[in-house]
Amino acid sequence: MGDTYLPWHHGIEDVAKHFDTNVEEGLRGIEAQRRLTEHGANVLSAKKQISALEIFIRQFKSLIVLLLIAAGAVAFAFGEIIDGSAIVAVIVLNAAIGFFTEIRAVRSMEALNKLSDVTSRVIRDDSLSEIPAESLVPGDLTTVEGGDVVSADMRLVFASKLQVDESALTGESLPVEKQAEAISESSVLAERSNMMFKGTKIQRGSGVAIVAATGMDTELGAISSLVAEAGDESTPLEERLKELGNRLIWVTLGIAAIVAASGIISGRDLLIMIETAIALAIAAIPEGLPIVATIALARGMLKMAKKNALINHLAAVETLGAVDVICTDKTGTLTENRMSTQELYTQEGRVDVSGTAPLEGVKDSALAAIRVGVLCNNASMETGDPMEIALLSIGGRAGIERNSLVDVLPEVGEEAFDSETKMMATWHERDSDFLVAVKGAPESVIGACTATKDGDEIIELTDGLKSEWIKKNKALAERGLRVLAFASKIEAAISTQPYNDLMFLGFVTFLDPPREDVKPAIRGCRAAGVRVIMITGDQGPTARTIAREIGLGAGDIQSVGGRDWKEPDTLSDSERSRVLGAVVFSRFSPRQKMDLIDMHQKAGSNVAMTGDGVNDAPALKKANIGIAMGLRGTQVAREAADMVLKDDAFATIVSAIRQGRIIFNNIRSFIVYLLSCNISEILVLAIASFMKIPLPLLPLQILFLNLVTDIFPALALGVGDGDASVMRHPPRNPKESIVTGRQWKSVLIFSVLISLSVLGSLAIALRVLHLEGNDAITISFLTLAFAQLWHVMNMRSRKSRLFWNEVVRNRFVWMALVLCVALLLAAVYLPGISSVLRLSDPDLTGWLTVIGMSLVPVVVGQILIKLGISPSD
Repeated sequence: MGDTYLPWHHGIEDVAKHFDTNVEEGLRGIEAQRRLTEHGANVLSAKKQISALEIFIRQFKSLIVLLLIAAGAVAFAFGEIIDGSAIVAVIVLNAAIGFFTEIRAVRSMEALNKLSDVTSRVIRDDSLSEIPAESLVPGDLTTVEGGDVVSADMRLVFASKLQVDESALTGESLPVEKQAEAISESSVLAERSNMMFKGTKIQRGSGVAIVAATGMDTELGAISSLVAEAGDESTPLEERLKELGNRLIWVTLGIAAIVAASGIISGRDLLIMIETAIALAIAAIPEGLPIVATIALARGMLKMAKKNALINHLAAVETLGAVDVICTDKTGTLTENRMSTQELYTQEGRVDVSGTAPLEGVKDSALAAIRVGVLCNNASMETGDPMEIALLSIGGRAGIERNSLVDVLPEVGEEAFDSETKMMATWHERDSDFLVAVKGAPESVIGACTATKDGDEIIELTDGLKSEWIKKNKALAERGLRVLAFASKIEAAISTQPYNDLMFLGFVTFLDPPREDVKPAIRGCRAAGVRVIMITGDQGPTARTIAREIGLGAGDIQSVGGRDWKEPDTLSDSERSRVLGAVVFSRFSPRQKMDLIDMHQKAGSNVAMTGDGVNDAPALKKANIGIAMGLRGTQVAREAADMVLKDDAFATIVSAIRQGRIIFNNIRSFIVYLLSCNISEILVLAIASFMKIPLPLLPLQILFLNLVTDIFPALALGVGDGDASVMRHPPRNPKESIVTGRQWKSVLIFSVLISLSVLGSLAIALRVLHLEGNDAITISFLTLAFAQLWHVMNMRSRKSRLFWNEVVRNRFVWMALVLCVALLLAAVYLPGISSVLRLSDPDLTGWLTVIGMSLVPVVVGQILIKLGISPSD
């Protein structure tokens, strides 16, 4: 069973001998088990199931977590057991939250992929049985029929009117006729008519085949391997958080070095300086950042799941917010994927064939066209190409049933649809000759015709008449209709030339109506600064009309056809500009889709791409956000994508983008909040160290603050419902830092305000209230805690109202404030906690000092916001 064996090139006996199988009885059961052990299960293993251990280990790869681990190690090394234990508790809490949220997302995707599991009918030991497809082995003898999913690569032994939909693998939209004879060894994948491939679907007929390859050895497996090898690129959020973590490392090391040096120079106790260094490390690290970011993303993911968008990994939620170009297919996403016939045109005129009512009084020329549509057809009313099913429906309404018709005109041959000729033909036996029924693209069919039928008269199809029909086709396409042409001829014998000297019969038009939710969704995209690009297999005029109808543009919409496509490296500046400005791309190949994505990415865009087939997987991987169809998408497409649409609706993409923007704005707000709180702690410690006054905060107190007064308000900001106007602004630059210069300015200003209020309260405690030791530190600790709580109100937009804004409307903020106040009171008055944190009970004057000084940052902050200093804008 060498790798170079080409089963399509060999006869059935040779193939059976090569795979050591019997074409009547199949494999013996014991031999099948042996081969299963040798070759492994018939599954795609390019994307392995992620173990719980791997997901758990991921939680410790954050730079912030690593800094926290280092701080804990230092604490234990110098005997600070309580401090070290508290830091370990923080690390474990963060890992637990991240683990349970991420494993839920991963298992959701794995559950979705299991929906594609299938069974196969196999002949073993001369007995037919149904087994899980994953148990198939090379050499197994299988049977297939209409509606089955092909579960391995197979060499046909017998085929009866067998039609296979290979669009997911090759991109060919029409079913492919299959047969069992050997073919040329140089045949390309799409031409291997005696082979069936894993992941494709039987549209019609039946067959018997020998399994030639399973699992990753199949053509589908080869594509899966390529997708897996492409690797995953970091999302913008991951890059921004990494950048922020690197900055925090340098800030922490720099400040710790300065403070340590100044302490040693001033002659301070070494142990005190070690405690100060630990305190600075803890203060510099926003412990709540990984926790809040994970929860904010997970909540966004769950919101999207309720709206039919399933996210593959959490960070992709935010990435959606930076999308400024959506490349979407038309059929089923922008339209309903429901073909309905509209009009029939013959030389005698127009016939309305819309609706479902019986067609009565139809002229003979129209009936001749309908008859060809029914004969030249591989569908049934239950399965098959939607256009062919629609043709059978017209026939039924006109009293022309396919089964009755082929009894009179039995099909004796077929010329399968070819992407070059864009036509299909069938041969039907009559009494002494043969009827050739042809259907296909209007330009191709008209070009092959020499005559037409006008009533009972057959007339020459002159160049003038051809021109008129070509114009008619263009006019119909410009109305957004798909057009199919019919022709026929009588031959004395079956020949290899079905496409010459044909008699033109007419056109039938189809309508695939736009989804009702598409037009408002595209208006929303335009208001949000997001460009929508349609990529379709339709002809250009049809695509442009649909584009106008759904609001992609007006007038002369700029479009590019697949035939006119040039390699990106060969384009001139003007040609490149035209491509980047086009909104419709018709009859595009998978490779051209990838080139288009690459061009937009190189132009600085953040691109979302939709797809459903195996051949879409590389483009889905290439895009910044790959979006797979959940209803009609293949497993490989879903695995390659970042997001799966459970309803295949374009409006779901827009809803996900909106949620992505909200998530990013929320993340930015809580990061600014956390940084301003933590930097205020650094400033307080650094200034106290330089001024040779008691440290206003102890390491464990800082850790308590970072987990209580920081994390709960930050979490409330992270899960807010966002600003209603979020989709009325252009998308942010995907390369923009998560904290820009404007936000850093706000962070520093608010940090200074909080620090001054804390040092002021410490000064009052020492000089006015004459407190010492832990009593004075309690005042500064509580001032900082409450100042940080009230500081959450400074996270509003400068355009919002003082008493009614996105922060005030956020019920989670008020819940967080109530909870944090209760925890602070517990820290002061519960004996166990107060002794660990070294806090004492402040009297009335102490509480008045705490409340008064803690309100200073929020009062001054509101004034500054009015003047234009706001972290939310």
